[in-house]
Amino acid sequence: MKADRRTVGLSQAPYISTRAPVSRRRFLQGAGIALAPPWLETMVLVFSRPARAAVLASPSATPRRMLAVCNNLGLLPDLFFPSENGQKEASSPYLDLLKPHRNDLTVFSGVSHPNVDGGHPADVCFLTAAPHPGSSSFRNTISLDQYIAERIGTLTRFPSLTLAVNTRTRSLSWTGTGVAIPPEDKAAEVFRQLFFQGTVEQVERQIQKLDTGTSILDTVAEQAKELQRTATARDRDRLDQYFTSVRDLETRLQASRGWETRPKPKVTVREPVDPASPAAYMEKVKVMYDLARLAFETDSTRSITLMLDSVATPVLEIPDATITDGYHNLSHHGRSESKRAQLQVIDELHMKLLSGLIQSLKETSEGGETLLDRTQVLYGSNLGDANQHVFTNMPVLLAGGGFRHRRHLAFDRQQNYPLPNLFVSMLQRMGIEEERFASSTGVMRGLDLA
Repeated sequence: MKADRRTVGLSQAPYISTRAPVSRRRFLQGAGIALAPPWLETMVLVFSRPARAAVLASPSATPRRMLAVCNNLGLLPDLFFPSENGQKEASSPYLDLLKPHRNDLTVFSGVSHPNVDGGHPADVCFLTAAPHPGSSSFRNTISLDQYIAERIGTLTRFPSLTLAVNTRTRSLSWTGTGVAIPPEDKAAEVFRQLFFQGTVEQVERQIQKLDTGTSILDTVAEQAKELQRTATARDRDRLDQYFTSVRDLETRLQASRGWETRPKPKVTVREPVDPASPAAYMEKVKVMYDLARLAFETDSTRSITLMLDSVATPVLEIPDATITDGYHNLSHHGRSESKRAQLQVIDELHMKLLSGLIQSLKETSEGGETLLDRTQVLYGSNLGDANQHVFTNMPVLLAGGGFRHRRHLAFDRQQNYPLPNLFVSMLQRMGIEEERFASSTGVMRGLDLA
């Protein structure tokens, strides 16, 4: 999570223009912000929208947090979902591994993202619900974590953390203009960013970069104003949005400057050791879970995403288990009992690691509550069944966050209920009073506050 990655992404799309070219620059990288003119009809550019200055929660308010985890190969559905619809105590072979936390979680069935399809590329839509990711004209939209970061990100040193296991390209985090934020897959590097205090000279250099960024913003705004003379009506609307973003960036820069002068939190734990081999997948997951808990415990951020890239993972090394094929191939088991048995071992370990994360959040206290009471842990997958590339009936559960749990919210598994409704409920629990997100139709039915 280098500074130039955690806040916005930089497009790698080529610059195309049918008129006199406008330079597409990368600005303010040292300040962790990228800015370029907006996408206009007279040219093709990508602009990364910054966090908004509007904050709907005060620093003194009870911190609310979110961790969203996507396992992009999903879970064996017949072992994950409860067999009886609507039962209050959700039970299944996989959920029974979370039995100590039954009072702390809700499992959902019959939910999905409307019109999200396209095979494995759908994982980038897990938190955006942008339709048809497999189409040639696909353009992603803002992800849930960045929506949160735009509104309360200034309350913490890091507006958000974008993490991953076994990938530095597949991301759950997307800006408002559909640009991916590259994830960090090295926990040790993130740990140093979170907790290693720079020298006085290093801090001063960073502040100088932030101050330089403010002057660059003035130049960028002047360049954009020149475009207005030949802009179409639609382009003028986009430029107005752009000027708003420039003003937001100025506010963001000032907030960043303030954080540079504040000491980073001190922790007593050692810097994590990242397993060298991609085959040590489960160890990597555990390290990232521990890092996320530590980031929340120190209130370094309130929005974290974690992409578990199972597609690119080789044959796993799991103690006391024999795995003979790659994770991806096992997920396309074709009902082979041997492959299903190996996949079940992997899935069960996922559930055990998730149980450990929930337990660690419950054991950490904050202001008379547990960290789990204040942290929404969303766990799921973009695939309902990886074996058949099914996008309906996504396996999803939500733990903690101050909701009334110990239930199974069952919806029609053929005509699914929109998962983005859950996102609206999560936003509201974060203190962000929104009524809609992506393809939502309202809040999640049946999910109440504790």
